[in-house]
Amino acid sequence: MRRELDKTYDPAQVEGRIYQFWLDGGYFHAEVNPDKKPFTIVIPPPNITGKLHMGHALDETIQDVLIRMKRMQGYEALWMPGTDHASIATEVKIVENMRSEGLTKEDVGRDGFLERAWDWKNNYGGTIIKQLKKLGCSCDWERERFTLDDGCSAAVRKVFGELYKKGLIYRGERIINWCPQCKTSISDAEVEYEDQAGHFWHLRYPFTDGSGWLELATTRPETLLGDTAVAVNPKDERYAQFVGKTLTLPLVGREIPVVADEYVDMEFGTGVVKITPAHDPNDFEVGLRHNLPIINVLTDDAKIVEDYPRYAGMDRYEARKLICKDLEEGGYLVRTEEHEHNVGTCYRCHTTVEPRVSKQWFVAMKELAKPAIEAVKNGEIRFVPERFDKNYFHWMENIRDWCISRQLWWGHRIPIWYCDDCGKETLCTDGEPTCCEHCHSENIHQDPDTLDTWFSSALWPFSTLGWPEETPEYKYFYPTNVLVTGYDIITFWVSRMIFSGLAYTGKKPFSDVVIHGLVRDAQGRKMSKSLGNGIDPLEIIDSFGADALRLALVTGISAGNDTRFTDEKVTACRNFANKLWNAARFVLMNLPEDFNETELPEELAIEDKWLLSQYNDLVKAATENIENYDIGVAEQKIVDFIWDVYCSWYIELAKARLQGENADSARRVLVYVLTGVLKLLHPFMPYITEEIWQSLPHEGESIMVSSWPEYDEAHCFESEAAQFTKVMDAIKAIRNRRAEMNVPPSKKATLYIETEDAQVFEQCAVFLVRLASASEVEVNAEFDKAGSVQVITDSAKIYIPMAELIDMEKEVARLEKEKEQCEKQAAGLEARLGNPGFVNKAPENVVAAERDRLAKLKERLAKLEESIAAMK
Repeated sequence: MRRELDKTYDPAQVEGRIYQFWLDGGYFHAEVNPDKKPFTIVIPPPNITGKLHMGHALDETIQDVLIRMKRMQGYEALWMPGTDHASIATEVKIVENMRSEGLTKEDVGRDGFLERAWDWKNNYGGTIIKQLKKLGCSCDWERERFTLDDGCSAAVRKVFGELYKKGLIYRGERIINWCPQCKTSISDAEVEYEDQAGHFWHLRYPFTDGSGWLELATTRPETLLGDTAVAVNPKDERYAQFVGKTLTLPLVGREIPVVADEYVDMEFGTGVVKITPAHDPNDFEVGLRHNLPIINVLTDDAKIVEDYPRYAGMDRYEARKLICKDLEEGGYLVRTEEHEHNVGTCYRCHTTVEPRVSKQWFVAMKELAKPAIEAVKNGEIRFVPERFDKNYFHWMENIRDWCISRQLWWGHRIPIWYCDDCGKETLCTDGEPTCCEHCHSENIHQDPDTLDTWFSSALWPFSTLGWPEETPEYKYFYPTNVLVTGYDIITFWVSRMIFSGLAYTGKKPFSDVVIHGLVRDAQGRKMSKSLGNGIDPLEIIDSFGADALRLALVTGISAGNDTRFTDEKVTACRNFANKLWNAARFVLMNLPEDFNETELPEELAIEDKWLLSQYNDLVKAATENIENYDIGVAEQKIVDFIWDVYCSWYIELAKARLQGENADSARRVLVYVLTGVLKLLHPFMPYITEEIWQSLPHEGESIMVSSWPEYDEAHCFESEAAQFTKVMDAIKAIRNRRAEMNVPPSKKATLYIETEDAQVFEQCAVFLVRLASASEVEVNAEFDKAGSVQVITDSAKIYIPMAELIDMEKEVARLEKEKEQCEKQAAGLEARLGNPGFVNKAPENVVAAERDRLAKLKERLAKLEESIAAMK
């Protein structure tokens, strides 16, 4: 016996039970199956420190829509889940916890710290996975991976070893981005730029021989301590005579040369620049070309080093104030001017980063980038929308060597050991070496640094499937099909997965990269702690249910564009869920206990053919939309069909038949189409669709492994659908006219229909009686009904004797009064909009709103005049 649906839909009572049912059934699990075509998505692994936010919720909902549809289409669909160890974020979290105990990393040592980190990961690292399950994600949890697990770690060591042996991984002193807060290097991709208010300090550097000075400007006067030259352009005739002379560095007294270098822009400022090779990437390159000393003036936490006693130990900004004061007192400061400039900040803690020279490990990127650029150019990999390939090309074509070492303890430790005797390096990617491979000394120690988190994340599409081993899963599920991600990590992650997949497996990691935008608040602002406008998706789930959240997130989205999340949107989606629930309850209440039909009847009424044609078109369109990643378009079409076509029209059309002889055929059409639209809606709203599907006659165990609907030529009834649409247009027009004239549905009138399509109107007279408040219907080629209100559609002229319904004089008087009020309001708005003072000074949105009000008033006036004329 089928289970009845409760009177109201309560997500809290349904969602947990349904998700456990899916888990128990093993429906998320994928296996190597030669009889099926694979379809694979790897989840962008959330950080173990993470908590589900709206960006995650959108990202995972889109992926779940794709994977659920492909599963139902018969693919062996694998959605590979997992989490990222997130070196910086996790280490910061552990250090904060230790600080509350009065401990530091050094107090507990590396092994003790890592033990604490793994304990933290085991206790809290699974929080976001539980939250993804609450959202309804149908990941293959039996295959869950972690970027520090044994398999992923083996892949990391394999790649490091191969690149090292090829000379593509090297160690050297380079200018890198340093975060003084996290106390580690970060890659170029991890630097976020923002405009900040600052100053230009114009300074005089005197010539050592006392013959004068050169004037230059800087935004960072504290780095003056590390200046080792001043540069001019070799083509700049103003300064040609000074090249080779020396200057005395203010406050320091060090002699520094004037060098000529084409890096200097003659048109900018005075055409003279200070060169600080240790603290500026461009200055570093100039320093290399001119063999300049590299003098570091900042500690790891951005304090002045001890070599400068007056400023030693001061924070960089504190030192800046004192240095500027000293420069002014020494006569070196010419003037100060305000200046807004682009400043690099750490993507994790948002501290201003310091460029500094440091010995780090790098990946040489030029050769690795070439095949990755070509793979996108030749269409082997495509971005959706295509415009995002410009971001990708800009990054890859201007790529610098990737700094991969981090001064952290949590992460993949660099598999290099140094010999304390001969000083040479030993690579060991399998276990630990017992001695130096060069001199065989046992006095060796491992490099203390760990690898950039993105080094392991770059291998995610294939390391999770068993690579470097040729596992059955790797051979079957790789390359993956699609990657869904935000535009903010194209450089961080997408580009690195592409070059890594091509370099290490010889295959592209995925075919399509689907880019989505940010989830913004109702005002279009980015959600942030500082604005206090963040929305917790878990609170939305608790209040509205996961289905309503999922539907709200994809409503109106288009690939690559930001979307707004509003209370109104999620409320509307909850209301839609209730509408669907009530429609399903109506269908079930009209099914006999022994009703088990899942197929259509042989004889179909015209309204059945109209519904099936619409449903058939929906199946084709929605499927194509999802496959083309137009998720928002597909969702809107499905929702509109269920709400407008199925609920608002067909159920009403079927009610009369459900009480008559043809009840069984109406039931079968109701069940057939409801079952079909539940399947189409399932990827978007998995919980409610499963609950309803289980209550309907069905074959199989779960809707999520039932077959996806397919377009059927046999259900294409274009002619009948077009004919029935004429009747529906007439019903809509009659309803609209009666509403304009304030005639309640309970008041009936005879309808006289003048049309060349008499047969269909006579056939459908019952619907006009039921849905257009007709007492009876007469159909003819011509009528003479003077004094009746006329309603005209493309295929019919309908006469309604309104005298049967209302007091014409009273209604005309009422309409005249309303017309007078509308005219008065319109005149006021026209005067306001005709005033240049208002139009030019008021905010654009206010002016636009007033114009919209005026347009609606004029539209209303036209309808009032039409109604008055008809009555007179």
